[in-house]
Amino acid sequence: MSSEHSERKICAVICQSKGLKAKEIARQLNLDRSTVNRVLYTSPLLKDLCYQDNDYRWHGIIRQSVPHDGLFEFCGYYGKVSDFLKLTENEWMDELTKGCQRIGRNLNDTRGLIHSFRDSREQMIQLFADLQDMLGNSCLDWEIAFEFRLKRSRYVRIYADVLVITENKVFSLEFKMKDKIESEEVSQAAKYVPYLEIVFGTDYEIIPALVLTAANDLFDFISIGKSDSVLPVCSGDMLFNVFDEYLGFLSKESDNNIP
Repeated sequence: MSSEHSERKICAVICQSKGLKAKEIARQLNLDRSTVNRVLYTSPLLKDLCYQDNDYRWHGIIRQSVPHDGLFEFCGYYGKVSDFLKLTENEWMDELTKGCQRIGRNLNDTRGLIHSFRDSREQMIQLFADLQDMLGNSCLDWEIAFEFRLKRSRYVRIYADVLVITENKVFSLEFKMKDKIESEEVSQAAKYVPYLEIVFGTDYEIIPALVLTAANDLFDFISIGKSDSVLPVCSGDMLFNVFDEYLGFLSKESDNNIP
């Protein structure tokens, strides 16, 4: 088992438990205790997502059920969709800015970054207007997070632009103010999946998507690098299709209308 794979497995076991000692982790994963201890005390991922109590038991910081207590500590903004929609743009921007400063998000490129923040907010406002028309108010109970940040090492930062958390799925949305699909950005949208799987646990399916906000009427599935895996790419006006693809609400609505 590679070092990175061990790191992910150990972190996942901890986050799915109510507290484990190193020997219990080693037993569950069939690993040497020395390997487990090395990862526990040197892994940047463990330092971000886990802590040890006075009884030497390891715990995950983020609760893997609704509400996701602890997720706030890793986000510029986190809350229920209903609460997000009640905020004015300025109120939301104020909360997001303070949250980004709290998590160490670099805001030096203020002009371009703030513009991208506002752009992603507009896309999400439109998405939930579309979803409310199709699903009713059930989507208001979902959770939403902007600027989710993991610090894996001194030089590696993982930023997910927007997370939408439904009953059993997490949509990880990468926003680009462009109208053309670029392969490296498809790969960027997909690369956070293994870490989000650790954060949210086995009860959630992680679905990455790339959203091109300067495009129109776009919805397609694009190969991730040279693999056989594909990822949905859409324009902002077609983002609801990504959610329908995995939640299937339009097909259910169509079935209900059959005489």
